Amino acid sequence: MASGGSKSAAFILLIINLGLYFIVTVAAAWAVNHGIQRSRETASVLEIPARIFPIYFPIGNMATGYFVIFSLIAGLVGMGTSLIGLNHVAYWDAPNLHAAATASLATLALTLLTMGFACKEIELGWTDSNLRTLEIITIVVSATQLFCTGAIHAGVEDVNARQRRQLGAF
Repeated sequence: MASGGSKSAAFILLIINLGLYFIVTVAAAWAVNHGIQRSRETASVLEIPARIFPIYFPIGNMATGYFVIFSLIAGLVGMGTSLIGLNHVAYWDAPNLHAAATASLATLALTLLTMGFACKEIELGWTDSNLRTLEIITIVVSATQLFCTGAIHAGVEDVNARQRRQLGAF
């Protein structure tokens, strides 16, 4: 029966994602805090367009602001989705799996957007070692979220097929 494999895979991937999204949230929160504390003195010596730019970070490059903000949002949304997804996957019925699949797909889209900013930051050049760690973990969590979304959607298909078979028997 395929549902046992999909259920255990989804459950394990949700636990892994919960840990990875927690690390992303902590690293992004550190970067936001560091940026708030140091941006005033660092931005005062910049040229006029960069000085008035609202998302300037003294570490990294000009893509760092977007990357850190979206990493924080994706980390928080991913942690919430993973926690709720664990509950939904434990029930393993159609309404709960549809809710988990929808939330997982939305989190995947947000995580892929964040991964795009991480790739752009890598392309632009030098970043701090803490930001490099955040970039790597963001790329890894994008892959695990993709596999988790696939496992949940496979479970949805399996549960729907099982329900169709049961309705056909009547």
